Amino acid sequence: MGILPFVAELGLIDHHCHGVLRTDSARPEFESLLLEADAVSPLGGSFFDSAVGFAVRRWCAPLLDLPRHASADEYLERRNSLHIAEVSRTFLMASGIHTFLVDGGFQPDRLLSAAELAGLGGGVAHEIVRLEVLAETLRPSVSPPEFVDLVRSRLASSSAVGAKSVAAYRIGLGLPGVRPADAEVERAVAAWSSGRLEDPVVITWLAWEALDAGLPLQFHVGYGDSDLDLHQCDPSLLTPFLRATAALGVPVLLLHNYPFHRQAGYLAQVFPHVFCDLGLATHGLGHQASRVFAEALEIVPYGKFLFSSDAFALPELYYLGALLFRRALSDFLADGLRSDAFVEDDAHRIARLIASENASRVYKL
Repeated sequence: MGILPFVAELGLIDHHCHGVLRTDSARPEFESLLLEADAVSPLGGSFFDSAVGFAVRRWCAPLLDLPRHASADEYLERRNSLHIAEVSRTFLMASGIHTFLVDGGFQPDRLLSAAELAGLGGGVAHEIVRLEVLAETLRPSVSPPEFVDLVRSRLASSSAVGAKSVAAYRIGLGLPGVRPADAEVERAVAAWSSGRLEDPVVITWLAWEALDAGLPLQFHVGYGDSDLDLHQCDPSLLTPFLRATAALGVPVLLLHNYPFHRQAGYLAQVFPHVFCDLGLATHGLGHQASRVFAEALEIVPYGKFLFSSDAFALPELYYLGALLFRRALSDFLADGLRSDAFVEDDAHRIARLIASENASRVYKL
């Protein structure tokens, strides 16, 4: 079915995304950015032969004045005949996203800044501070006690609307339910001279500090690139931490979650400060998005679920994330209306909550 009219008209708040590339992409880079893989395997064929690859050919091609299902070669030839800024503006404007919450902590040299992204998309942008990058930036120039004080002051005075932890990539999500003492953190910092932060004490402490500063805290959850161990990215591993932080009253956002989207929905139900989304899985699933979207909404209260694209580098992923989200939300609501699960007014309200109102409330936008 098509998109319900009131869903098609929704403005979206993308509560977790990244910038887009400043330069054009040759085919190998473009394909690798479609998925979470580091590169196309010489043994595995083209990444255009995937759910998201077919979605690009079906849904993105017409925006570049190509027929639906244009071949990959035709698509890339047409795309690269245009200026990258024009391509990015086309897809960002078509997404219907009016507010971007941007994690600029990953490969910032390659990507447009939050302000540049919002300019192309005709919207507004807010920063999300990536905790591990903040720590890695500050550590080389200060002593351990200075590090503790400086991180704390930076978070307390930050203009960002939220923080993000990539603990999943560094130590897994088994964060303890006990706040590390400053002395313990200083010892860990002294042992960690510089470089990539992989110390569980420091990473756990950063998460607590973000919440102490009143910053809604995002966690990467579930699948990502080959740098993580998927079995350590189940959000249920966060249960002790979530139990310990509930009294702080600061939101914790579980990002992406696939294939643990049902676990995330459970956590969002039972913990008052926990929220979740489906993130990059929405565009990654392509034509299968509606099925998994319905699974993600099985038990989560509708006031606890948010839209995000987690788009990175390719502007097509913003458009696909928004489009496939709208289609999946429409399918979910239409099924509920057919089943007399709720009435039309309820469907409109659920749509508004998930599209923007939950994010606006959580991040105090």
